[in-house]
Amino acid sequence: MKLTTRSRYGTRMMIDIAQHCQEGPVRIHDIADRQGVSAKYLEKLIRKLKDIGFVTSKRGPHGGHSLAVPPEEISIGRVVYALEGDDSLVECRSDEKDCDRLDVCLTRRLWQEAADAMYDRLNTFTLADLLSDTATCGHFVPTPLGRTRP
Repeated sequence: MKLTTRSRYGTRMMIDIAQHCQEGPVRIHDIADRQGVSAKYLEKLIRKLKDIGFVTSKRGPHGGHSLAVPPEEISIGRVVYALEGDDSLVECRSDEKDCDRLDVCLTRRLWQEAADAMYDRLNTFTLADLLSDTATCGHFVPTPLGRTRP
């Protein structure tokens, strides 16, 4: 499975906001310049992240975007889910219109369990886990990458 650029760029954007928020709200154009991604594309992604409550925005000359919750409370799995739009590896997982073999498919459970395992693993990482120990808004201390949670 390949994650789309929505997940990859959206996660990078969240990290960028966390790293630069001590200067105030972070402008999309600044993120785009630092990350080498189109500002128009990031604007589409930021809307989805605002919808789930991870990002707040402020308009005006000193406007921009900030994290709405601390980085240690932002699960990468939830970011990916919000940006990808669902949690399936295959289109037939939940929609009978996409597959007329849904009731007799011998591989459906495999794809469901694989997707669940991927999201379970992504949910063990937070934005804080991905950040270095540079100054960030919460002045938090990052934990080792890859730790597991109960």
